[in-house]
Amino acid sequence: MTKLNKLSACAALQLLHKKEISPLELLNAHINAIESTSNLNQYITTTFEYATAQAKLSQSRYLNGEAFILDGLPIGVKDVFCTNGVKTTSGSKILENFVPTYESTVTANLFGHGAIMLGKNNMDEFAMGSSNVYSAFGRCVNPWKKNNSDEELVPGGSSGGPAAAVSSFTAIAALGSDTGGSVRQPAAFCGIFGFKPSYGACSRYGIISLASSMDQAGIFARTLEDTALFTEVMMGYDPKDSTSAKIPVPDLKNAIKRDLKGLRIGVPKEYMDDSLSKELRDLVKESIRGLEAQGAYVTEVSLPHSKYGVAAYYIILPAEASSNLARYDGVRYGLRVFKEGDTLEEMYKNTRTDGLGVEVQRRVMIGTYVLSAGMYDGYFARAQKVRKLIAVDFCNVFENVDALLTPVTTGSAFAFDDKVRMDPIAMYYNDVFTIPVNLAGLPAMSVPCKLDSTGLPIGVQIISNKFCDATVFACAGGLDRYFKFNYAPKGY
Repeated sequence: MTKLNKLSACAALQLLHKKEISPLELLNAHINAIESTSNLNQYITTTFEYATAQAKLSQSRYLNGEAFILDGLPIGVKDVFCTNGVKTTSGSKILENFVPTYESTVTANLFGHGAIMLGKNNMDEFAMGSSNVYSAFGRCVNPWKKNNSDEELVPGGSSGGPAAAVSSFTAIAALGSDTGGSVRQPAAFCGIFGFKPSYGACSRYGIISLASSMDQAGIFARTLEDTALFTEVMMGYDPKDSTSAKIPVPDLKNAIKRDLKGLRIGVPKEYMDDSLSKELRDLVKESIRGLEAQGAYVTEVSLPHSKYGVAAYYIILPAEASSNLARYDGVRYGLRVFKEGDTLEEMYKNTRTDGLGVEVQRRVMIGTYVLSAGMYDGYFARAQKVRKLIAVDFCNVFENVDALLTPVTTGSAFAFDDKVRMDPIAMYYNDVFTIPVNLAGLPAMSVPCKLDSTGLPIGVQIISNKFCDATVFACAGGLDRYFKFNYAPKGY
């Protein structure tokens, strides 16, 4: 039999229902895998005792014939989701001892349907980063390596921990968040599926905010069927979130099987520029052939304002982050750095200087600047106008096509000592193909396709119109049938 921690969620559920394995056996297989891969630093906090208690409850439900949809499935949770009674740090020193007294809606949905929490996954501090080097708890390492090389590679960010955990078989699936590509980019680097639902399809209640107008929960899984299974449970209206949409949960599992005949797919010409590696350019072309072979109609389209997406995003995001992170001041909760005799202003300064990392400080300062009285109209207001133009471009395109096919990243995973790609500005451009999706609030998925010439996974992105999440799964199903990606990092 396949090692239990290498089972897909759907395969594991079949065995659990047949009572050929138990939730405790499945859990212990994943605990053993986590303990044997501690060098990857995928988890900030493990919750094995809590998970064991959950597994025992699952086991009793299976014995009584009352099992839930996800009963007994061990998952990782990015440390940006508040979990009742379990430390939630958002990858930051300023929250290193914060224990919420409430549960995020998305995790409540998953646990309420029987999922088991293995622990809280590593991440870039406050979800600011594309490499997972900005975690206050040490960098997470990608389990993949180039052929004939021991060089450590980034897992992507900010959801690098959950992506690496799923890729290395230390979680059957994992919950992430996506503000500008933080699910899709790590998924591409780690060779797994990463889905970001439409903005409003999943509740944001209990997610530690980065940029409230773009944050969205997402899921990592090794199969498309597993991705659909977890996403359907995550979705749904939540009165605790004012941006939650009152729409029916789509049938994503059946969408995967949909016939692609007559489906119209666009390829934005602006996304096929010189920044893209030849292998990824060729992959997009091969993906087009694969979709056309299944009856889809593929055509070139234009998104003329997407090229301004990164510039607009890195004005809007720091501005929203500056506002959201103002609450971490050492007064109410979290770290407090205060010496007798200090003024209130000195306490604020010392707490935030010691508690926030360099990238967070950089973005907070930018955000505060662009929101200042003299700069608001020149920066923030203009960036919002550009955001509107990007959204209108997508609306115009979706009058003629059902979905878009694009690259996810400009290349495969890179090394921690790659000084060119680790430069802060270069890091911002890692998300050049994913950011426009968040600015427009659209659903999108990173689909693993093949290995490049260095032995690293590469994939493509499928985007559809808002609340057309099922269309994303239909197109992804076609790509999955064509490429049949079934690779894993060596040694895991």
